[in-house]
Amino acid sequence: MPDKFEIIFLTNAREFLLDLDRPTRKKILFNIDRSKIKNDPEIFKKLSDKIWEFRTKFKRKQYRLIAFWDKRNNKNTLVICTHGFLKKTQKTPKKEIFIAEGIMNQYFNEFK
Repeated sequence: MPDKFEIIFLTNAREFLLDLDRPTRKKILFNIDRSKIKNDPEIFKKLSDKIWEFRTKFKRKQYRLIAFWDKRNNKNTLVICTHGFLKKTQKTPKKEIFIAEGIMNQYFNEFK
């Protein structure tokens, strides 16, 4: 079955992943790969109109990678991961969504 989308990790997301221990990073990447094939809101959930999060629970911790969609190309749909964080509250902090929206706006403004 072909992947539904391709993932691009921006610098902050890549650095977040590289700062994690190997088993945690592998679990997060495994969940991301699963989300490319199967719709599962436990793994990939919409947070706002344009912002989504990859969700991983591992060793009693909640890891999040924030992302948005780039559907400008009819052939390849991209999901752009902006940054990640360790979730410590019940809801995803609005600050994290605001950061992702700023990065998304900058990303699309560069292509105009």
